[in-house]
Amino acid sequence: MGEQPIYSTRAHVFQIDPNTKKNWVPTSKHAVTVSYFYDSTRNVYRIISLDGTKAIINSTITPNMTFTKTSQKFGQWADSRANTVYGLGFSSEHHLMKFAEKFAEFKEAARLAKEKSQEKMELTSTPSQESAAGDLQSPLTPESINGTDDERVTPDASPNSEPRTEPTQNALPFPHSSAINKHWEAELEALKSNNAKLTAALLESTANVKQWKQQLAAYQEEAERLHKRVTELECMSGQTNVIKSHKTELNHTIEELESTLKAKEEEVERLKDEVENANQLQTQRDSIAEKLQETEMRNQDLEAQLREVENRLESSQLQQEAFRKNLKTLLEILDGKIFELTELRDSLAKLVECS
Repeated sequence: MGEQPIYSTRAHVFQIDPNTKKNWVPTSKHAVTVSYFYDSTRNVYRIISLDGTKAIINSTITPNMTFTKTSQKFGQWADSRANTVYGLGFSSEHHLMKFAEKFAEFKEAARLAKEKSQEKMELTSTPSQESAAGDLQSPLTPESINGTDDERVTPDASPNSEPRTEPTQNALPFPHSSAINKHWEAELEALKSNNAKLTAALLESTANVKQWKQQLAAYQEEAERLHKRVTELECMSGQTNVIKSHKTELNHTIEELESTLKAKEEEVERLKDEVENANQLQTQRDSIAEKLQETEMRNQDLEAQLREVENRLESSQLQQEAFRKNLKTLLEILDGKIFELTELRDSLAKLVECS
C-alpha cells in the first residue's frame, strides 16, 4: 500500500546549526506543510515536509524520540539518524499541542510496532513458523491511528489555517513591515559577522592560551633545572669565581623567567575576560535572532491580511463599476421618457390652443 498521510499541519521549519549546535537555521522561507506518514510495508511512521521539490524534513519516528515544547508556539525533537535537531514554529499554541499529541501517539504506535516485530521474529525462529505466521497482524493501520475518513487530514488541506479577521484602518500601513524586516535582516547579518569575528578571536585566544601554558610549563622546568644546576655548582669545589659568575647569570635568568611568567599570567586573565564578553555577545545575538523570527512570522501574517484587503478592494471596485453602468443605462431610459413626456405636453398644449 506504500506510505499514506495521517495528519498534516503548517509550520516554519528550522534545523540546529551543525557548527555551533546552539543557533537555529531556517530551512523554509515561509510556512510549509508538515505531515505524518504511515508506511504499511515497513510498519513505520515518518515526519515529512517538502519545500517545493526539496525534502527539508524526513524523520522516522522511533520509541526513544521526544518532542519538546520550548515555548508557546515552538517545539523540537532530535533525530539521531539524521544527526540533527528539527524545530517547528507554529501559528498558535493549539497547533503546537495538536502536533505534540500526534507525536506522542505515533511514538507509542512505533513502540508497539517494534514489540510486535520482535515477537514475530521470535515466533518465526521456532519450528511452528508456518502455523504462527497466520496469527501475526500489523499492530496498527492508518485507519486505527487516524480515525474515520471525516477526521483524516490530507497534506493538501490546511487544518491549522486560522480564519482571517476583518482588517481595520489601523492595520493598513503594512508596507512598512518590509522595511522592518530589512532592518532586522541587516542587524542579523551584522551580528553574524561579529559572531564570526568573536569566534575566530576566541579560537585564536584558546590556541594562544594553550601555547602559553606549554611555554610556562617549559619555563618552570627550565627554572627547576637551573636551580638544581646552581646547587650542583655550589657543591663543586674550586673555581669559586666562575661558579659565582654562573650563579649570578642563572639568578638573572630566573628573574627574567619569573617576570615573563607573571606577564603571561596577566595575559591569560585578560583573555578570560574577553571570552566572557564574547559569551555575553553570543547570548545577545541569540535573543535578537529570536526576535527576528517572531518579526518575520508577524510580517507574514500582515502580508496575508494585506492581500485580503487588496482582494476586497478589487471586488468593491468591480461592484462600483457595475453600478455605474446600470445607473448610466437608467439615466438614458429616463432621458427618453422625459423627452416623450415633453412631446406629449407640447401636443396637449397645441390641442388646448386649438380648442
